[in-house]
Amino acid sequence: MDLQSLVIHGDAAAHDDSGVAPAIHPSSTFRARGAEEFADMVSVPRHARYYARYGNPTVQRAEMLLAQLEAAPAALLLASGMGAVSTTVLAHVRQGDHVVAQSSHYMGTTRLLTDLLARWGVAVSRVDQTDTGAFAAAVRPNTRLILVETPSNPTLAITDLAGVAALARERDITTVADNTFATPVNCRPRDFGIDLVVHSATKYLGGHSDLVAGVVCGEEAAVERIWQDSIVLGACSNAWDAFLLLRGLRTLPLRVERAGATALALARFLEGHPAVARVYYPGLESHPGHALARAQMRGFGGVLAFEPKGGHRAAQQCVSRLQLAANAVSLGGVETLAVHVGSVWEGSLVPEQIEQAGVSPGLVRVAVGLEAAADLVEDFGRALET
Repeated sequence: MDLQSLVIHGDAAAHDDSGVAPAIHPSSTFRARGAEEFADMVSVPRHARYYARYGNPTVQRAEMLLAQLEAAPAALLLASGMGAVSTTVLAHVRQGDHVVAQSSHYMGTTRLLTDLLARWGVAVSRVDQTDTGAFAAAVRPNTRLILVETPSNPTLAITDLAGVAALARERDITTVADNTFATPVNCRPRDFGIDLVVHSATKYLGGHSDLVAGVVCGEEAAVERIWQDSIVLGACSNAWDAFLLLRGLRTLPLRVERAGATALALARFLEGHPAVARVYYPGLESHPGHALARAQMRGFGGVLAFEPKGGHRAAQQCVSRLQLAANAVSLGGVETLAVHVGSVWEGSLVPEQIEQAGVSPGLVRVAVGLEAAADLVEDFGRALET
């Protein structure tokens, strides 16, 4: 099916009543009709009707659809995007192992890589994601995992998925790609050989800024391995967020395509504005990863970043004067959000980590929503002029 048909009908096999909308199963536990049925419930991994930390009918319905969107045999819905990233990484490494990752990752992932893994004796090498050779050069005999994110947060750098997947496969290393910014609408990393795909489902997959969830998609055995650790770590999702996620997924292609078209229009406006020093958006021909983005993406996404002339102070003033765009973190909702990146990252990362991620003092990240492009251009133009 076409993707827009898939998001509407891909979970049809999970219908368990006559309702057009999915049923919500809020129960934390489920009764068995006898000892024999209870034994079956306990013995089946991820049973939907045993105990909610193990599985839930509404959650599994969302997982069914998410797996199809990423062309994967299985998916696991978790409590947050970082729950998905952290549980996936921890399920694949142990003391003495080595991980190769990018220099530019979401700040939560950066903290996992630089702080938490070090506590548990896992070494991490972070490389320039625009240089596939740097990934190969960083690999060691004990490398177990390569973690990528493309486009990366917040500078929208592009990673060569096929190149990284090929070098990892030759060395029997598992690859994980954070596909939050691209979404399955614009890119499916497994098509390029990536093993596991993670998302913050809070963002585009949910699409309405009203849920927190994460997902990992991949082969059945790999996802079950992650699930086994997730029931110990406790990063399970819940029926209500799964219901909201299913609601949001129905319009995912429409929302992503609209946000991408508007983001490109806004990026072109900002690139030509005299008060703007630099714009980061892979849909612009001036972006260093533009050619690669065209090769592995069907669209360029709804997130862009720019640096107004004047640095840190100018960035804060610009964001404060926006009227349509809300000064808030996150992305992927129907409303446009703008944030001075340094103000957010300074609370979680040390200056060296921020510099390594390529975050300049004046960087502003814009998550474009579904407003009319002309209205957003006017809003940003007014903020820059004043």
